Amino acid sequence: MADRIKPADPNHNAPKGVWRQGIEVFAENRLALLGVAVFVFLAVFSFLGPVFYHSDQVHTDLSLASLAPSPQHPLGTDGVGYDQLGRLMLGGQTSITVGLLAGIFATFLGTLWGAIAGFAGGWIDALMMRMVDAIMSIPSLFLFMLMATIITPTVPLLIVIIGAFAWLGPARLVRGETLSLRSREYIMAMRGMGGSPTRAVRTHIVRNVIGTVVVNATFQVADAILYVAYLSFLGLGVPPPAANWGGMLSTGLTDTYSGNWWLIFPPGIAIILIVLAFNFIGDGLRDAFEVRLRKR
Repeated sequence: MADRIKPADPNHNAPKGVWRQGIEVFAENRLALLGVAVFVFLAVFSFLGPVFYHSDQVHTDLSLASLAPSPQHPLGTDGVGYDQLGRLMLGGQTSITVGLLAGIFATFLGTLWGAIAGFAGGWIDALMMRMVDAIMSIPSLFLFMLMATIITPTVPLLIVIIGAFAWLGPARLVRGETLSLRSREYIMAMRGMGGSPTRAVRTHIVRNVIGTVVVNATFQVADAILYVAYLSFLGLGVPPPAANWGGMLSTGLTDTYSGNWWLIFPPGIAIILIVLAFNFIGDGLRDAFEVRLRKR
């Protein structure tokens, strides 16, 4: 009987790694996977689509203005002769680029600000967060419109303008997480051994709030895309011949009264899909980083 007893498998019933658990939880969320698929599709459509579908998005041609959808122009043309399908691709490049970079910039700035304020505490925390509260008391859309009217909007400037005001939410979120982390035993021990505050923020605080930061970043990207659409809808987006989905939607609503209904649905649907995609991804990441789900 003894020779039939097999040695215990050291990996049997071993706890799964944190990242593996997170990936499994994320993969179980069908809406999150749908969000990833939608984002990948829109990104490929916007950035690789022009390689296969060529259209002139620089020069206007009034002889082609306001054409209905046809084999030559699958989504028709707008009021100045731009091919709508090609313009949808070009607009997607601007909307996705500004949304991603502005969201990442806002998340980085807010994380750094909130971590420093929460860890420092005292009058430094009070001063830094009163600045956040003061800026948050002003409607963000009003600030965006003010900046856009002062400065001629370009893609880099839109990224800076949106990111410079969208960091307030992440700052308050990370600051709250930091207040609960700074009294933990391992941080107190590190400081007792002479560790610097900079090392504590960089090595321990930021690492422990990374889950919250990543989840919030997806929502920041979705908000940034909406802000671009808002500004462009009000005529404060990037000037022609550049395009974005918000500007196309504004043009489509104007031309709808002439019966050109096909100009409004493609950019409107694209905005809805990209925002929903990032919200679904954010929900999936939140579940993946949730400790209780990883310990199921």
